[in-house]
Amino acid sequence: MRVKSLRLLDFKRFFDLTLSIEPADRKIIALVGPNGSGKSSVFDAFEELSSQYKGRPGKSGAYYKKSMFDESPSGADYTYQRHVTIDSDQSEYNRTSYYVRTSYRYTAQLNVESIRKLEQAEADQGRPYRLIDIDNRLTQNYERLIGGFFEDVYGQEVTGKKWAQDNVDAINRISRSILDISITSLGNPVNGEGSLYFEKGTSKKFPFENLSSGEKEVIDIILDLYVKKSIYTNSVICIDEPELHLNTAIQRKLLIELEKLVPSGSQLWLATHSIGFLRALQAELWSKTAILDFTNQDFDKPTSISPIRGTRADWLRIFETAVEDLTGLIAPERIVYCEGRPDPGPGSRELGLDADVYNEIFSETHRETLFVSSGGGGAQQKNAVIGLRVLKKALTQVAFLFLKDRDEKTDVERNAFIAQDTSNRMLSRREIENYLFDKEVLQRFCAAQGKTFDNVKYDALVTDIKAQDLKLCQQLIQSSCNASGDIADFKRTLASYLNPSTAVYTELEVDIFGP
Repeated sequence: MRVKSLRLLDFKRFFDLTLSIEPADRKIIALVGPNGSGKSSVFDAFEELSSQYKGRPGKSGAYYKKSMFDESPSGADYTYQRHVTIDSDQSEYNRTSYYVRTSYRYTAQLNVESIRKLEQAEADQGRPYRLIDIDNRLTQNYERLIGGFFEDVYGQEVTGKKWAQDNVDAINRISRSILDISITSLGNPVNGEGSLYFEKGTSKKFPFENLSSGEKEVIDIILDLYVKKSIYTNSVICIDEPELHLNTAIQRKLLIELEKLVPSGSQLWLATHSIGFLRALQAELWSKTAILDFTNQDFDKPTSISPIRGTRADWLRIFETAVEDLTGLIAPERIVYCEGRPDPGPGSRELGLDADVYNEIFSETHRETLFVSSGGGGAQQKNAVIGLRVLKKALTQVAFLFLKDRDEKTDVERNAFIAQDTSNRMLSRREIENYLFDKEVLQRFCAAQGKTFDNVKYDALVTDIKAQDLKLCQQLIQSSCNASGDIADFKRTLASYLNPSTAVYTELEVDIFGP
């Protein structure tokens, strides 16, 4: 089945919502938006349609009718024919037309003690009737899987051993691509082992109940679709938030495998705001996907939603919904370009000494700031300007600063450079060494390291802490602390002693971040 459009009138949170699917051949329909945006309410509509063929206990009008909760409720009675209208490539519908999984699903343990005759799978007797109900069909799916043994083996040429291995292999081909576990046995209910057993680490018979929440979630969904794949071959299959309990990498792998499990004649509807799922939709499944964006919609008035075009602006908006405030955790609020070796080392490690030192000095007081080396002299300015222009467009929430050494600049020249652009910064001392080799910092280093600081030697070497080129005598300054070894490592160590309890720290902080 392929849905062309769905209209919801006075239904749940919608005054009058129309979803249009174009092109209509898309196999995956993803509803994307923040919590509370109405995604699950759409699946309630599919459950309403399903109930016309599978039955429903009691009346649902009070749950579904939006206007009943308005200040001036409508007096019209609820009828699904008026409130939910679907247009698809089908002219007739039946018990296999719709299949809905809620986000409230979790089976902590699997323990089947007997084999019993169940209703046909399409009757879906154990289904939740509303999207707020718990979906606990895993046990029933396991019973159907084991019960299939009698239909497939009794009176047939296939042996029980081969039947079990064929099913184990088929499920494992899916699960192994997602998780680092595999089924070793389907169990035996009549022998007190009515559960699935797994190979995990050195264990060869790891019971289902001992799996993690995420592993159980994956196995639950896989088994559900595996058992039903021969029945729901021309259906709308809805899964509300399939990413529950799963990390991003597993989410992406799961969706790729779910698409393969869903029969080609069926359509998979997802409600999600998962980064992993969105990456799979964007990269591997885009040609099969239509994404309906529920972000910033006013559902108290007539609303029409069509699939996004997939432009960069679309994806930026979609991923912003998915990550919400997470970008503040993984991206700095401020990037400062400073002098130093611009090429990164292994694992993008900072090779520039200046940036390394700055990041250490401000690691605790300015956690939101990242210092990046961009070369020296003219190269630094060229690289930084290019980076600023590009990154300001790509990362609108990040502030960028351009920090230069003062070198031999006069006060007039320094002030003029800073006035050129609000992003420009220049040290008040010659360069970073003039802060690191400040007497206060060296004395703190010596005290912490149990070394004697040679004041006389230092004073003879350093006559102007602000303007003197200290690189010319940096090894001698190091020796005044009775220290030896690589000078770069010495500077990196000194950075940890240039902290807020020192006067020179305050001076450097003002130079970069302002008073």
